[in-house]
Amino acid sequence: MLKHIKQLLERNALIVAIFITLLVTLLSLISLKGVAKINVSNSDKYGHFIAYFTLGVSWLYAFRSRFKRWLHIVALLIIFGMVLEVLQGTLTTYRTADWHDEVANASGVILAYLVSYLWFIKRENLK
Repeated sequence: MLKHIKQLLERNALIVAIFITLLVTLLSLISLKGVAKINVSNSDKYGHFIAYFTLGVSWLYAFRSRFKRWLHIVALLIIFGMVLEVLQGTLTTYRTADWHDEVANASGVILAYLVSYLWFIKRENLK
């Protein structure tokens, strides 16, 4: 069963990455009025970090056989996060742009790169 799930994920990795991208975009631009707040200092930064880590891993996994393109993907995802922050400040009245959010976004993408790189290098060395 796990083998079938792995094969399904491998065949649909790009679709999963696109879905996660759309989800991050939607969550970045919708109003979060009425959503319960967590009483943890800078909790939204953790959310940004986790979202962009997941986004980064999904895109890097989708292009797992093309290591040379990974730095391009990382750069594009960081730019994507910057664009969404600008859109939050310009298109919405209920969200604000925050450079701290962008730092959290970029940190998530960079950690995704490092973890993915180490994971795939380890797997390649085992073959």
